[in-house]
Amino acid sequence: MFGLINLNKPAGWTSHDCVAKVRKILKIKQVGHGGTLDPAATGVLPIAVGKATRLLPYLTTQKAYRARIRLGVTTTTDDLEGEIIQTHSGQHLSLENVQPHLRQFIGKIEQIPPMYSAIQREGKRMYELARKGEIIDIPSRIVEIHDIEVLNWTGGEFPEIELAIACGSGTYIRSIARDLGKALGIGGTLAQLIRTESCGLHLADSITLEQLEILRTRNNFTLISPLSALTHLETIYLSSDEAQRWCQGQIIAISFENKMEQSVKVLTEEGQFLGMGIIISDSDNFILKPKVVLV
Repeated sequence: MFGLINLNKPAGWTSHDCVAKVRKILKIKQVGHGGTLDPAATGVLPIAVGKATRLLPYLTTQKAYRARIRLGVTTTTDDLEGEIIQTHSGQHLSLENVQPHLRQFIGKIEQIPPMYSAIQREGKRMYELARKGEIIDIPSRIVEIHDIEVLNWTGGEFPEIELAIACGSGTYIRSIARDLGKALGIGGTLAQLIRTESCGLHLADSITLEQLEILRTRNNFTLISPLSALTHLETIYLSSDEAQRWCQGQIIAISFENKMEQSVKVLTEEGQFLGMGIIISDSDNFILKPKVVLV
């Protein structure tokens, strides 16, 4: 087994829960996921099966979400899973008041992750430390948000704004909800989150765990080729002799127009996927070095 599953993660499941379930359904141990999704969130969770797990670091980091933010409510976890710390009326707010504040979140921004997050610190997850009541100094990080589009607005005591957010890896949508509420002076928390795109996979093409189980029972299940999620990388084609030497761990001299060191897909001239390599400049020449050999 070698390939990807575009899984629609159910609410209430951790990403690890989904990996464990897929292992059970497919009866294979070598299963991994392409980016943690909070238990309360749903949507695209890329699952790699077999040797495809070794390709996870090379998949595109671009992600997209549909998020509903509740204004006027502040919680311990920056979503509705946590305890409410305080509330403030947002009755006075309108979309025209809120929309200009969204501009501050577009581009490369400094973001502080939620206290309850899966980030590791001194070998422990931050949510584990937070649950013990330990005071945590959370370092900020630079993340990139490409676009934010308003999908819907509902006014009232605790107004809600629904957003489509396109971003890079490491972005916490809960932090956007918290910081938008802070900018408005009344607090904010994430009410709902659906990941609509991850690792080049889209929600419209995803399947549920139940559907996966049915397809597997009917022997009608096929994995997605990892090549479909690696289209953002250049491709190098090798002759049969070069392919044999490369698969044995040897470097191959190649001609290459782009002078930047970068990861590339490596295929035979017949189209067989051999693995991942890295292009390294050697004086005026370029060499292809093996990084992940799949055959």
